[in-house]
Amino acid sequence: MAKKSRVKNRQAAAAPADGPNPRAACPCGSGKRYKACHGAAGGAFVGRPFEGLPGECDLVALRELVPSATVSLSVKGYESTPVTLGTLLPGAAPAMSRDSGEVWAGLQVQHNYGDVSRDIAAALVQALEARAAGESGVFGLTTAPGPGPRLQDLVTDSSLDVTVHEGFDWWLADVEDKGDFEHALEHANESVLPTLRLTSVEAAYWTSVGSKEHLRWVMPEPEDALLTALARLHVAGDDVIVPDARFVGMFRAHGLLAPVWDLPVGTGAEALEEPAVAFKKLLDEALGDDSEITPEVRSARAGLANRQVTIR
Repeated sequence: MAKKSRVKNRQAAAAPADGPNPRAACPCGSGKRYKACHGAAGGAFVGRPFEGLPGECDLVALRELVPSATVSLSVKGYESTPVTLGTLLPGAAPAMSRDSGEVWAGLQVQHNYGDVSRDIAAALVQALEARAAGESGVFGLTTAPGPGPRLQDLVTDSSLDVTVHEGFDWWLADVEDKGDFEHALEHANESVLPTLRLTSVEAAYWTSVGSKEHLRWVMPEPEDALLTALARLHVAGDDVIVPDARFVGMFRAHGLLAPVWDLPVGTGAEALEEPAVAFKKLLDEALGDDSEITPEVRSARAGLANRQVTIR
């Protein structure tokens, strides 16, 4: 699964209403104490950084699960500048002002100062200001950004249109002489696992790792309610998606859960479209079920909770 180096052991400690305990594990899942991680000066942790943005679930998927994808953005105050938000930019750059006049921002970067939305916005603003001045280059952060806008303050789109790519050829789409970059592009493309976004439901991604196929589906519902609903479906035998598929657990990333299914090799994305719609209907019904939780459901829920892996 994408970005394995960022996967940490098990569920991070939940933050109390008045903020994390400085001596407890940091909610980001790093394994460090909060006071030594995002509790340090300038690194306040935001558990659900993309909340309020259109396509929140897709943004989580693009940051953590999808190898190569892009989204076009309209940014307040820079409406005439083409802006692309990509999974991974060349060299893992946080942001770029391109010679073509475009500005790019990356989701998959090396730093995390506690508020991912603020981090991305800070790098994006640097690149936009440079572009407005006619300058090109790579822009990023070496320390936690100070006060300033978050993506929620910049993005004016009411919806996001995600394009999943087979590789990183889009890196050179605005470059005329590609000769100097072809070797690096070839190397980057070798790392990309085949991935497709389902069209019938939101933020569900099929991927193949050769010996296995997976469906990874980022969901917006509150964690407690979603766990209970999934447990109800598991007890009823309604969590299979397609024949011989197996619900294997969940990622927990940026305040949302992403259930994961192992699929029979050869399933493909197209075969998941109708079953995904049917499953979403069952899930919605289970989310609306306020009947008493049975011992079987309670046991299944505990099992699901133990199969969460937090992505930092």
